[in-house]
Amino acid sequence: VLRKASIIRNQKDTAHTKAERNILEAIKHPFIVDLIYAFQTHGKLYLILEYMCGGELFRHLNDEGIFLEDTACFYLCEIILALQHLHQQGIIYRDLKPENILLDAEGHIKLTDFGLCKEHIMDDSVTHTFCGTIEYMAPEILTRSGHGKAVDWWSLGTLMYDMLTGSPPFTADNRRKTIEKILKGKLVLPPYLTPDARDLMRKLLKRHVGQRLGSNPNDAEAIKKHRFFSHIDWEDVIQRKLEPPFKPKLASEDDVSQFDKKFTNSLPIDSPTECHLSESASGLFQ
Repeated sequence: VLRKASIIRNQKDTAHTKAERNILEAIKHPFIVDLIYAFQTHGKLYLILEYMCGGELFRHLNDEGIFLEDTACFYLCEIILALQHLHQQGIIYRDLKPENILLDAEGHIKLTDFGLCKEHIMDDSVTHTFCGTIEYMAPEILTRSGHGKAVDWWSLGTLMYDMLTGSPPFTADNRRKTIEKILKGKLVLPPYLTPDARDLMRKLLKRHVGQRLGSNPNDAEAIKKHRFFSHIDWEDVIQRKLEPPFKPKLASEDDVSQFDKKFTNSLPIDSPTECHLSESASGLFQ
Protein backbone atom coordinates (compact mmCIF):
# COMPACT_ATOMS: atom_id res chain seq x y z
CA VAL A 1 0.00 0.00 0.00
CA LEU A 2 1.54 3.30 -1.12
CA ARG A 3 0.34 6.77 -0.19
CA LYS A 4 0.14 9.02 -3.23
CA ALA A 5 0.83 12.14 -1.17
CA SER A 6 4.19 10.72 -0.05
CA ILE A 7 5.16 9.68 -3.57
CA ILE A 8 4.31 12.80 -5.59
CA ARG A 9 6.51 15.02 -3.41
CA ASN A 10 9.48 13.63 -5.31
CA GLN A 11 9.57 13.23 -9.09
CA LYS A 12 11.94 10.25 -8.82
CA ASP A 13 9.63 8.46 -6.39
CA THR A 14 6.75 8.96 -8.80
CA ALA A 15 8.81 7.54 -11.67
CA HIS A 16 10.03 4.58 -9.58
CA THR A 17 6.49 3.74 -8.47
CA LYS A 18 5.20 3.77 -12.04
CA ALA A 19 8.16 1.66 -13.16
CA GLU A 20 7.55 -0.91 -10.42
CA ARG A 21 3.92 -1.33 -11.42
CA ASN A 22 4.77 -1.54 -15.14
CA ILE A 23 7.53 -4.09 -14.57
CA LEU A 24 5.44 -6.30 -12.31
CA GLU A 25 2.62 -6.24 -14.84
CA ALA A 26 4.85 -7.02 -17.83
CA ILE A 27 7.34 -9.53 -16.43
CA LYS A 28 6.35 -13.16 -16.02
CA HIS A 29 9.15 -15.48 -14.91
CA PRO A 30 9.48 -18.52 -12.60
CA PHE A 31 11.83 -16.60 -10.29
CA ILE A 32 10.12 -13.21 -10.21
CA VAL A 33 7.12 -12.51 -7.97
CA ASP A 34 3.76 -12.23 -9.74
CA LEU A 35 1.51 -9.19 -9.62
CA ILE A 36 -2.01 -10.50 -9.04
CA TYR A 37 -3.86 -7.20 -9.17
CA ALA A 38 -3.27 -3.44 -8.96
CA PHE A 39 -5.79 -0.73 -8.14
CA GLN A 40 -5.98 2.74 -6.64
CA THR A 41 -8.19 4.93 -4.53
CA HIS A 42 -8.07 8.71 -4.50
CA GLY A 43 -5.25 8.71 -1.96
CA LYS A 44 -3.48 5.36 -2.27
CA LEU A 45 -2.01 2.79 -4.62
CA TYR A 46 -2.39 -0.93 -3.99
CA LEU A 47 -0.21 -3.68 -5.46
CA ILE A 48 -1.47 -7.20 -4.70
CA LEU A 49 1.38 -9.70 -5.05
CA GLU A 50 1.37 -13.48 -4.83
CA TYR A 51 1.95 -14.74 -1.29
CA MET A 52 5.38 -16.29 -0.80
CA CYS A 53 4.88 -18.46 2.27
CA GLY A 54 8.54 -19.51 2.56
CA GLY A 55 9.58 -16.12 3.90
CA GLU A 56 12.68 -14.07 3.16
CA LEU A 57 16.05 -15.58 2.31
CA PHE A 58 17.35 -13.02 4.83
CA ARG A 59 15.69 -14.84 7.72
CA HIS A 60 16.97 -18.25 6.67
CA LEU A 61 20.50 -16.91 6.23
CA ASN A 62 20.27 -15.31 9.66
CA ASP A 63 19.17 -18.62 11.18
CA GLU A 64 21.97 -20.59 9.51
CA GLY A 65 24.73 -17.99 9.88
CA ILE A 66 26.33 -19.05 6.61
CA PHE A 67 25.33 -21.35 3.76
CA LEU A 68 27.30 -24.27 2.39
CA GLU A 69 28.53 -23.67 -1.15
CA ASP A 70 26.01 -26.10 -2.64
CA THR A 71 23.19 -24.22 -0.92
CA ALA A 72 24.47 -20.84 -2.08
CA CYS A 73 24.92 -22.23 -5.59
CA PHE A 74 21.26 -23.26 -5.78
CA TYR A 75 20.02 -19.79 -4.85
CA LEU A 76 22.57 -18.04 -7.08
CA CYS A 77 21.46 -20.08 -10.10
CA GLU A 78 17.83 -19.07 -9.75
CA ILE A 79 18.76 -15.44 -9.06
CA ILE A 80 21.02 -15.32 -12.13
CA LEU A 81 18.18 -16.48 -14.37
CA ALA A 82 15.83 -13.87 -12.88
CA LEU A 83 18.37 -11.08 -13.43
CA GLN A 84 19.15 -12.34 -16.93
CA HIS A 85 15.47 -12.13 -17.85
CA LEU A 86 15.21 -8.59 -16.51
CA HIS A 87 18.32 -7.54 -18.42
CA GLN A 88 16.94 -9.03 -21.63
CA GLN A 89 13.92 -6.76 -21.17
CA GLY A 90 16.16 -3.71 -20.69
CA ILE A 91 15.64 -3.58 -16.93
CA ILE A 92 18.30 -3.13 -14.22
CA TYR A 93 17.20 -4.46 -10.82
CA ARG A 94 19.55 -2.42 -8.55
CA ASP A 95 18.33 -3.73 -5.19
CA LEU A 96 19.58 -7.30 -4.87
CA LYS A 97 19.86 -8.28 -1.19
CA PRO A 98 18.63 -11.16 1.01
CA GLU A 99 15.54 -9.21 2.12
CA ASN A 100 14.32 -8.97 -1.48
CA ILE A 101 14.57 -12.69 -2.18
CA LEU A 102 11.50 -14.67 -1.14
CA LEU A 103 10.94 -18.42 -1.00
CA ASP A 104 7.83 -20.23 -2.18
CA ALA A 105 6.27 -23.30 -0.57
CA GLU A 106 8.76 -25.60 -2.31
CA GLY A 107 11.84 -23.53 -1.42
CA HIS A 108 12.44 -21.91 -4.82
CA ILE A 109 13.22 -18.19 -4.92
CA LYS A 110 11.42 -15.21 -6.37
CA LEU A 111 12.76 -11.66 -6.55
CA THR A 112 10.50 -8.95 -5.16
CA ASP A 113 10.54 -5.15 -4.65
CA PHE A 114 11.05 -3.51 -8.03
CA GLY A 115 10.85 0.08 -6.80
CA LEU A 116 14.47 0.85 -7.69
CA CYS A 117 14.46 -0.77 -11.14
CA LYS A 118 15.44 1.24 -14.19
CA GLU A 119 13.75 0.53 -17.50
CA HIS A 120 14.95 1.01 -21.08
CA ILE A 121 18.62 0.18 -20.42
CA MET A 122 19.81 -1.56 -23.54
CA ASP A 123 23.33 -2.58 -24.61
CA ASP A 124 25.86 -0.03 -23.28
CA SER A 125 23.40 2.66 -22.14
CA VAL A 126 23.82 3.97 -18.60
CA THR A 127 21.86 5.79 -15.92
CA HIS A 128 23.04 7.97 -13.01
CA THR A 129 20.50 7.58 -10.19
CA PHE A 130 22.01 7.05 -6.74
CA CYS A 131 19.97 4.20 -5.28
CA GLY A 132 20.16 0.84 -3.57
CA THR A 133 21.35 -0.52 -0.23
CA ILE A 134 24.86 0.76 0.49
CA GLU A 135 26.49 -2.59 1.39
CA TYR A 136 25.33 -4.10 -1.92
CA MET A 137 25.85 -1.06 -4.17
CA ALA A 138 28.40 -1.15 -6.98
CA PRO A 139 31.24 1.42 -6.95
CA GLU A 140 29.99 3.13 -10.11
CA ILE A 141 26.68 3.94 -8.38
CA LEU A 142 28.52 5.41 -5.40
CA THR A 143 30.74 7.58 -7.60
CA ARG A 144 27.79 8.63 -9.78
CA SER A 145 29.89 7.90 -12.85
CA GLY A 146 27.04 6.24 -14.75
CA HIS A 147 26.02 2.62 -14.42
CA GLY A 148 24.42 -0.17 -16.44
CA LYS A 149 23.47 -3.82 -16.06
CA ALA A 150 26.82 -4.76 -14.52
CA VAL A 151 25.75 -3.25 -11.17
CA ASP A 152 23.50 -6.28 -10.68
CA TRP A 153 26.48 -8.62 -11.10
CA TRP A 154 28.45 -6.68 -8.46
CA SER A 155 25.46 -7.09 -6.13
CA LEU A 156 25.37 -10.80 -6.97
CA GLY A 157 29.00 -11.00 -5.84
CA THR A 158 28.22 -9.25 -2.55
CA LEU A 159 25.23 -11.54 -2.01
CA MET A 160 27.35 -14.62 -2.69
CA TYR A 161 29.96 -13.35 -0.21
CA ASP A 162 27.21 -12.68 2.35
CA MET A 163 25.80 -16.20 1.97
CA LEU A 164 29.20 -17.88 2.31
CA THR A 165 30.72 -15.74 5.08
CA GLY A 166 27.82 -14.22 7.03
CA SER A 167 28.18 -10.59 5.93
CA PRO A 168 28.75 -8.50 2.79
CA PRO A 169 32.41 -8.02 1.78
CA PHE A 170 32.66 -4.32 2.59
CA THR A 171 31.06 -3.15 5.84
CA ALA A 172 31.91 -0.62 8.54
CA ASP A 173 30.28 1.06 11.52
CA ASN A 174 28.97 4.00 9.51
CA ARG A 175 27.87 4.89 6.00
CA ARG A 176 30.94 6.95 5.05
CA LYS A 177 33.41 4.25 6.06
CA THR A 178 31.37 1.58 4.29
CA ILE A 179 31.49 3.60 1.07
CA GLU A 180 35.26 4.06 1.46
CA LYS A 181 35.70 0.30 1.81
CA ILE A 182 33.57 -0.42 -1.26
CA LEU A 183 35.63 2.04 -3.31
CA LYS A 184 39.10 1.26 -1.95
CA GLY A 185 39.05 -1.63 0.53
CA LYS A 186 40.82 -4.94 -0.02
CA LEU A 187 38.64 -7.94 -0.81
CA VAL A 188 39.41 -10.58 1.83
CA LEU A 189 38.33 -14.10 0.89
CA PRO A 190 38.30 -16.71 3.69
CA PRO A 191 40.62 -19.69 3.06
CA TYR A 192 37.85 -22.22 3.74
CA LEU A 193 36.14 -21.30 0.45
CA THR A 194 36.86 -23.44 -2.60
CA PRO A 195 39.10 -21.99 -5.34
CA ASP A 196 36.13 -21.79 -7.73
CA ALA A 197 34.02 -19.83 -5.23
CA ARG A 198 36.87 -17.41 -4.53
CA ASP A 199 37.54 -16.96 -8.24
CA LEU A 200 33.90 -16.22 -9.03
CA MET A 201 33.65 -13.60 -6.29
CA ARG A 202 36.90 -11.94 -7.38
CA LYS A 203 35.54 -11.65 -10.91
CA LEU A 204 32.13 -10.36 -9.85
CA LEU A 205 33.62 -7.84 -7.42
CA LYS A 206 35.87 -6.06 -9.89
CA ARG A 207 35.66 -2.31 -9.35
CA HIS A 208 36.52 -1.62 -12.98
CA VAL A 209 33.26 -2.31 -14.79
CA GLY A 210 34.97 -3.48 -17.98
CA GLN A 211 36.79 -6.21 -16.04
CA ARG A 212 33.72 -7.44 -14.15
CA LEU A 213 32.32 -10.83 -15.10
CA GLY A 214 29.00 -10.31 -16.87
CA SER A 215 29.79 -6.78 -18.04
CA ASN A 216 30.25 -7.75 -21.69
CA PRO A 217 27.35 -8.20 -24.15
CA ASN A 218 27.04 -11.86 -23.11
CA ASP A 219 25.79 -10.64 -19.72
CA ALA A 220 24.63 -13.62 -17.61
CA GLU A 221 25.92 -16.22 -20.05
CA ALA A 222 29.50 -15.37 -19.08
CA ILE A 223 28.67 -15.99 -15.41
CA LYS A 224 26.79 -19.22 -16.10
CA LYS A 225 29.89 -20.61 -17.81
CA HIS A 226 32.11 -20.06 -14.76
CA ARG A 227 33.63 -23.19 -13.17
CA PHE A 228 31.61 -22.66 -9.99
CA PHE A 229 28.53 -23.66 -12.01
CA SER A 230 30.19 -26.40 -14.09
CA HIS A 231 27.92 -29.11 -12.64
CA ILE A 232 24.71 -27.15 -13.29
CA ASP A 233 22.21 -27.99 -16.02
CA TRP A 234 20.64 -24.57 -16.63
CA GLU A 235 17.62 -26.07 -18.36
CA ASP A 236 16.88 -27.97 -15.15
CA VAL A 237 17.19 -24.70 -13.21
CA ILE A 238 14.62 -22.80 -15.30
CA GLN A 239 12.25 -25.78 -15.12
CA ARG A 240 12.61 -25.81 -11.31
CA LYS A 241 13.89 -29.37 -11.35
CA LEU A 242 16.75 -28.79 -8.88
CA GLU A 243 15.98 -29.88 -5.33
CA PRO A 244 15.83 -26.82 -3.02
CA PRO A 245 18.20 -27.08 -0.03
CA PHE A 246 15.47 -25.85 2.30
CA LYS A 247 11.76 -26.64 2.10
CA PRO A 248 9.59 -24.65 4.50
CA LYS A 249 7.53 -26.64 6.99
CA LEU A 250 4.03 -25.29 6.40
CA ALA A 251 0.66 -26.26 7.84
CA SER A 252 -1.28 -24.69 4.96
CA GLU A 253 -0.83 -22.52 1.88
CA ASP A 254 -1.50 -19.38 3.94
CA ASP A 255 0.87 -20.35 6.78
CA VAL A 256 2.81 -17.32 8.10
CA SER A 257 5.26 -19.16 10.38
CA GLN A 258 8.25 -18.29 8.18
CA PHE A 259 7.84 -14.57 8.89
CA ASP A 260 8.77 -12.52 11.95
CA LYS A 261 6.04 -12.65 14.61
CA LYS A 262 6.46 -8.91 15.09
CA PHE A 263 4.65 -8.52 11.78
CA THR A 264 2.34 -11.53 11.75
CA ASN A 265 0.93 -10.74 15.21
CA SER A 266 0.05 -7.19 14.19
CA LEU A 267 -3.52 -6.38 13.21
CA PRO A 268 -3.58 -5.27 9.56
CA ILE A 269 -5.13 -1.81 9.45
CA ASP A 270 -5.34 0.37 6.37
CA SER A 271 -4.14 3.75 7.64
CA PRO A 272 -6.25 6.80 6.76
CA THR A 273 -5.29 9.10 3.91
CA GLU A 274 -3.74 12.17 5.53
CA CYS A 275 -4.46 14.78 2.88
CA HIS A 276 -6.65 15.53 -0.08
CA LEU A 277 -5.07 15.44 -3.54
CA SER A 278 -6.10 17.36 -6.58
CA GLU A 279 -7.59 15.36 -9.43
CA SER A 280 -4.47 16.02 -11.52
CA ALA A 281 -2.16 14.74 -8.76
CA SER A 282 -4.28 11.67 -8.16
CA GLY A 283 -4.39 10.99 -11.90
CA LEU A 284 -0.60 10.76 -12.19
CA PHE A 285 -0.85 7.02 -11.68
CA GLN A 286 -3.47 6.21 -14.33
